[in-house]
Amino acid sequence: MPQPDRPSVCPRCHEPLEDGDLHRGACGAGPGAGAGGSRPLIPPPPAAPPAPPVPPAPPAVPPAVPDTAGDGSDHVLPPSAPVPPVPQVPPPPAVPPAVPAGRAEDAGQGRDAGQAGPPAPEPPENPLPDGAHGGAPAGGGPERCVACGTGAVDAESRCEHCGHAQPRERDHMEEESEGVAAVSDRGLRHHRNEDSFAVSAVSLPDGSPAVIAVVCDGVSSATRPDEASAAAAESACTSMRRSLPGGTDSRQAMHDALVAASEAVNALAPKPRDPVENAPACTIVGAVVAGDLLTVGWIGDSRAYWVPEDRSTAPARLTEDDSWAAQMVAAGLMEEAEAYADARAHAITGWLGADAYELDPHTASFTPDRPGVVVVCTDGLWNYAESAEEMAAAVPADARTHPMRSARHLVGHALDGGGHDNVTVAVLPFPAPPGSGPAVTG
Repeated sequence: MPQPDRPSVCPRCHEPLEDGDLHRGACGAGPGAGAGGSRPLIPPPPAAPPAPPVPPAPPAVPPAVPDTAGDGSDHVLPPSAPVPPVPQVPPPPAVPPAVPAGRAEDAGQGRDAGQAGPPAPEPPENPLPDGAHGGAPAGGGPERCVACGTGAVDAESRCEHCGHAQPRERDHMEEESEGVAAVSDRGLRHHRNEDSFAVSAVSLPDGSPAVIAVVCDGVSSATRPDEASAAAAESACTSMRRSLPGGTDSRQAMHDALVAASEAVNALAPKPRDPVENAPACTIVGAVVAGDLLTVGWIGDSRAYWVPEDRSTAPARLTEDDSWAAQMVAAGLMEEAEAYADARAHAITGWLGADAYELDPHTASFTPDRPGVVVVCTDGLWNYAESAEEMAAAVPADARTHPMRSARHLVGHALDGGGHDNVTVAVLPFPAPPGSGPAVTG
């Protein structure tokens, strides 16, 4: 095959060219035209032949995740390591994150907008299993934690799994009977609820209703104050449930109930007595609405208030405290505001318990001439509504027709004020609604 003319020297480096040269002498440039000879010559160093391009290997594709949900989400690739760009090879499209095996039911949140599949299930309103609220499961078995819902509760009322202290049954209590409602709460500062209450309704011999409420406040400086308040409230209420249907006068029935409560608390004291420990003790206040008569009884500083439905008329406090402050006021030594601002104000001078100086039950009866409510409470409430006017302002206007809602509202009033003590309140409409309860005897 004829060869074209070519120069005898390299025009770039001026090295002589010979037949068969594939590269020019010193500079390594290709010849201007033609190629010949039986074999190529190795160019002199330092020039080196360019490396031929290496075709890129295709990126490895991991196996697809099986479609465990059956919703068409198979062949969703798991994320792979980034592939470096290669000349003349377009970068691969972005790969969506994979759905882990066995969790395809949760993939609804990570799918593209156009991908079909069922939506993620809504979380249940109560994530804890049945029976996890301070009690045994519905099917039996050990009590479960109210916090984690799985751990068993030990003898000290703590979860064996997460260590959470379980709420006690008495931390918040509510009860409503025909014509009376009561609420008790531990408050925000105390570690347990040492208050207690009892409510009931019975029929008098003439068939008219009688409604009963008893509220007790355990003395914190005594031993087992929670047991004392519970025993006193139950004993006093039971006593009136038995005496009133038999025709006993309301004031006498209240007096006898206070004596029965005292005996119940005295029975809690250990025998022989421990001279170091104070015996169980509590205060008590009770109210009975029977016909047109309102009777109250008390020992200690728990109180009863009268709040008329017509707020243009005056409310009244129906009890006088057995306390240091009350004694100072009664003796004329201090004004009421000054006495109750003193650090000794709540030192009680009368209580139920084996350590009490003497038992001095107080009773009083009233005949209100208009409808209203009786508020029976511990100092955990009246500390935030001390005067009769303050208590009337805290009582909802519809208290006579909605006593439970009103009792809850009053407890909330105390908690909003600081909740420094246990809070217990009972609300009794006056007059009592007809048909409040059957006769109870025995």
